[in-house]
This record gives sequence, structure tokens and C-alpha cells, in this order.
Amino acid sequence: MPHTDPCFISFQADINAIDLPEQFTFPFYYQPHPLCELAAKQLQEHLISQTDWQHDFGVDALQSGQPNSAAIGKMFGVLVVKNTQGELGYLAAFSGKIADQNLLPGFVPPVFDMLAKDSFFRTELSEITEINHQVTTLSQSQRFVELTEQLATLNADYQQAEATQREQMIAARAARKLERSQAEQTLSGEALNAALDSLAKASVADKNTLKYLKLEWQDKITAVTEQLSELQRQLETLKATRKQLSHALQKKLFDQYQFLNGLGQTRGLNAIFAQTGLNVPPAGAGECAAPKMLQYAFAHHYTPIAMAEFWWGVSPKSEVRKHGQFYPSCHSKCHPILSHMLNGLNVEANPLEKPWAENIEMALLYQDDAMVVVNKPSGLLSVPGKTISDSAFTRLQQQFSDVEGPFVIHRLDMATSGLLVFALTRRANKSLQKQFISRTVKKRYVALLDGEVPSPSGEINLPMRGDPDDRPRQLVCFEHGKPARTEWQEIETKHGQSKVFLYPHTGRTHQLRVHCAHHLGLNMAMVGDGLYGTRDKRLHLHAETLEFDHPYTKQHMIFQQDADF
Repeated sequence: MPHTDPCFISFQADINAIDLPEQFTFPFYYQPHPLCELAAKQLQEHLISQTDWQHDFGVDALQSGQPNSAAIGKMFGVLVVKNTQGELGYLAAFSGKIADQNLLPGFVPPVFDMLAKDSFFRTELSEITEINHQVTTLSQSQRFVELTEQLATLNADYQQAEATQREQMIAARAARKLERSQAEQTLSGEALNAALDSLAKASVADKNTLKYLKLEWQDKITAVTEQLSELQRQLETLKATRKQLSHALQKKLFDQYQFLNGLGQTRGLNAIFAQTGLNVPPAGAGECAAPKMLQYAFAHHYTPIAMAEFWWGVSPKSEVRKHGQFYPSCHSKCHPILSHMLNGLNVEANPLEKPWAENIEMALLYQDDAMVVVNKPSGLLSVPGKTISDSAFTRLQQQFSDVEGPFVIHRLDMATSGLLVFALTRRANKSLQKQFISRTVKKRYVALLDGEVPSPSGEINLPMRGDPDDRPRQLVCFEHGKPARTEWQEIETKHGQSKVFLYPHTGRTHQLRVHCAHHLGLNMAMVGDGLYGTRDKRLHLHAETLEFDHPYTKQHMIFQQDADF
């Protein structure tokens, strides 16, 4: 009997020769299974050809090279499933809303439809919207604006009047001092006493003038302040009510999001995030593609086989998202939810918790009494992690057990290979740390990029900060980011890939990877970059050259180790 579920989409291509995966996708670091790639391609063709709804993803603008500021890209997901009849198909979903809708034909519905006509969300949101309107009306009212401007003018005029009076008092005080000196030299007896008494009274009069000036202005300012304060109290009352209603609605809304898992257990959003130590789930939790697809699969008795998510459309301003590229699920919103939902499924082990370089030797390139320089292989941590103890640091600890150190001077990402220097003594550590902090150390990296660079060389200046919603990913942020500068130089370009030198002038986390992958940078990820590009056997980034002064002799030293890719 053929299936009748409009959300269960059959494969158009022949999939008989494709083996099923032995385990379900680990959603936070993966390579898309061939079935997911086929499903994504089929969905993308549908996005291009469908006419049921309209949303400007900016795909045409990307192809024409003419950016469109109104376009909004979106994350989509595909979940390969098997139905109770043993047929393979896939489910599709999008994150958030598209075309101001959360229900579109062919896509799984949201876990909770807050936009439904009979939803409490609409009713209670309208109450909050009305308070928003009252807040805006009051804060922008003519009376509020006039009083605010009047109070500002009065304060400014008062400050000016007081400053003028004080200047006059200073000048008068200087004149009285001169008169007092002359009187003491030319007068005596009652005449001197009379002159000094007159000068003292003049001083008191000046002080009283300032005192009455303050009282006069204070009366004017207080009269306006009291009127404005009453309006501000009304405004704060409205805002407090709005905050209370918003929190209550948010909690009530999150209570509606109930997620199944592979064991048939149900848990609500509030309960899931309470285990993470957060008071409330982050905004938009439960609206991403992955949990929507898994919820639908469990609720309709489909067996999840493999999953993948891809970006469609123009890149967002801050994140590294490239049109058509697969990306892992986010951490802040999806990790707690999916950790619950994947219970009961045979899921791939987290590759990031495996000691990739456990059996790979770390070459010792230089050693003396002060320091060692090593060539860290890709896959080896610089220092121990939460679940992996093997690292460059721990290996050196075992090898140099009779020294003051080793001391960690700088680090490389686990996936990055190349030169690391460690101090063996406190004296050497202090000297090397000073050089790194003052940025006198010169570093050169070599990377292989997935694309052809536009010119022989260039410079990238994109400020960066951590992504609070998806650590350890980093964002480009012109408002709150720290300055980050990278120079680059082409080595060679062939087969659609570019080999480049990279010179970081700052040391931000993932700086080189983000500067290469971000659309405002080179707009091409490094080959093998599982965070900002496409996962491969390794990240093609290598710390090739390191220059600094010896911590004891001050001799300038240059170390170089060619990349093995």
C-alpha cells in the first residue's frame, strides 16, 4: 500500500546501490551520507522550481553578483527515514519561518504551531503588543518630549548660570584680596577694622548670591522633574507589566514544545534546558530544522537513518554560511534538545572526542636548556581537553619530567598542524610570553583553500568575537568584536584550489579559518574545515614558520617546517 504522508518524500534517483549507514549521524560534526546528499539536491531543485510560496533567499543575486540587502538565507535540513513498509524516503524542514509562515507544503510542521488561529500565543501576544504600543505612544508623546527637552535645557542653563556666578566670585575674591592687602598697608585701628569688615560682608554676600541662585534654579528644575517623573513612572509600570507578561508567555510557550526521543520518552523544552543550568531556553529553541524533523519522524513511526543540514541563499552578516554548504547543528539551541532526542538511536561517536593523533609521533625540532620547538600533528590537542588527555603539552611533560616546565606559550587548534614552542624554565617562559603579548613574534601559516583567490595578495580586517549561540564557532562582529587582521599571499592555484601563505597580526580564536571562509573575507573555506567549510580527512592549515628571540641569548631564531599537504 503506497504511503499517503505528504511530508514523506520519495527519492527520485535510483538509490539501490547506496548502502545504508551503520549508525545515525552525529549532528555536530559529520560528513553528509550519500543519501543525504541526494535528498538535499532534490530539495534544492524543489526550492528553485516551486511556486507555492515566495521568499527571497538571494540566490539570483548571488548568481548575478549583485547583492540584495532584503534577501534572507535560511538553514534547511533533510532526514532520511524508513517507513513501516520498509520504504526509504526523506523528511525536509527549515529553521524558523519562511515567507512569514511556519507551515509550508512538503515540509514537516513545527513542534508547536504558535501561529495557529486558535493558539493562545496570538491572543496573549496581542496584549503585549498593545502595551508596546502604549509604551511607544507615551515615550514619543508631545508632552513627554517637551518635558524631557525642557529639563535638559534647564539643567544646561543652570550649569551655565552657576559657572558664570562662580567666575564672578573668583574675580571678586581676587579683588578683595588686593584691597585687603592695600588696607593692611595703609590703614590702622578702626579704619582698618571697618575696611576688613566690609570686605568680609562682601564675601558673605557673594556666597548668598550663589546659594539663592541654586535655590531658584532648583525650584524651576524640580517643577519640571516632578511632571516628567510622573510620566516616567507610568512608562516604567507599563514596561514592568510587559516584562512580566512576556516572561509568562515565553514559559507557557516553551511548555508546549514537547520532544520525543528514540526510546519513546517525552520531555519539554523547559525541562531539557533546566539540566543545562539555564533559567530559560534561548529564543528560537525548538524551531531549528533538526529537532523538527526528528520529532515528526518519532511521532509518525519513521526510523531515522541519516541527517544533514545546509544553508540556502545569501550569507548572514556575522556567521560563516555559504550557499549550498552543509553545516553541523548549532550548540546552544540544538545540542540540549538533540542530546535528549537521540537517546535510543545508534549514533556515531563524537569524532571530536577521539584522540585522532594518538598513534602519530610529534617531532621535536629543537631543544636546549630554555625551550623546545615541536611540530604538532593535525588531530593532536595543544593542551589536554575535557575528554582527551593526549596533547602536545602532556607528551612533553612525560618527556621532560625533571625541568621547571614545560610551560605553554601559545596554542594551535586541534585540527591545525605546525610549530609550537614551549618554555622549559620560568625565566624562559617570562621572556617568551612577553614576546607573544607584545606581538613581536612573527608567524606564517600555509593553507589550502577551496576556491581560487581573486588576486595575488591582500589583507583582511574583520573584527571577531565568539558566537554565544554556537560555540566554539566565531562571528564577524563590527559592533562588539575585537580587531583581527590577516595578510595573505598566493602560492599557487590549481584544480580550483588555492594554496596561500597567511600572516596573522592578531591572535583571535579561529581567526585564519574565519577570515578565509567569511563572505567579507576571501569567501572560501579551508579544505577540510569541518566548522566553517566541508569536513575532510584533515584541516589543511599548517603553522609553517615561527620567528622570535631566544629567551636567554636574545639571538633571533627562525624555525620552519613545511606542510605535509
